[in-house]
Amino acid sequence: MKTLLFLAASGLAIGGLSACAPGAPPTARVALDCPASQGDLMRSSIAPDQKTCLYTTRDGDQVTLRLIPVSGGYEQALTPIEQELQGEVQTETQVGAAKVAEANAQVKSAETAAKGAPQDAKGAEAKIAAGQAKGAAMVAKQAADDALGEVKDAENEAKDAADVGAATHIDLPGIHIAADEGGKADVNVGPIHVNAGENGAVIRMARDVRLRGEAFSPQRRGFRATYIVARDNLKDGWAAVGYEAGGPKVGPVTVAVVKSRTGNHHDVFNDVKRLVRRNAGV
Repeated sequence: MKTLLFLAASGLAIGGLSACAPGAPPTARVALDCPASQGDLMRSSIAPDQKTCLYTTRDGDQVTLRLIPVSGGYEQALTPIEQELQGEVQTETQVGAAKVAEANAQVKSAETAAKGAPQDAKGAEAKIAAGQAKGAAMVAKQAADDALGEVKDAENEAKDAADVGAATHIDLPGIHIAADEGGKADVNVGPIHVNAGENGAVIRMARDVRLRGEAFSPQRRGFRATYIVARDNLKDGWAAVGYEAGGPKVGPVTVAVVKSRTGNHHDVFNDVKRLVRRNAGV
């Protein structure tokens, strides 16, 4: 939970960063400006059309910078990316199935080792080898049974979740908080929305901004948006996934899709925001 609070705080603190503004409004971007490096981010590839480039860090984080068109509003343009990121979240059944598969693999490995124990070995050596293999097989089988039990427990918890009611409500100007006895919380502070639970949180922020070169314009024709999913059950060992987006509301939109191994790399998220602003013109 400390990591989740750090991410939320980072979203607030980083929101105050600003970039230098040129004297004229930016023209519609047709290709990305992908520098060889941006802080800890190191460029690893650029698409031929220069509308996608990939960055990585030494810690294994991945950032994909994309330039996408807008037809029905930037919110609609970002929806498929949110759905893509939500697909990184494993269901309880998938988590249990993965544990079962791993345990079954251990069982097969142990059984193979038992069968391969030297039949012509003398006395104690043969018994020790066979006994160790048999013990490993029993442990692996127990792990598989435990994983299946976790799946059933998760299903029962999901059924019981509907019985948990809201226990706390706070409604103040610009601040709205709802928390229940099950550990879930829904927090809205200005443009930032946090939905948190036992297994992680979803952090969302979106706000209108002025385009670069239009500091004194009464209209805010640009936007910035942040979306972070930090959970314990993400695929491939990720700790947090999300995006940072910005640009003219009419498009095209610059989006950096982030996948983090630890979920608390403050410097990496700073670098991502700078990379997006470099291309988004906000």
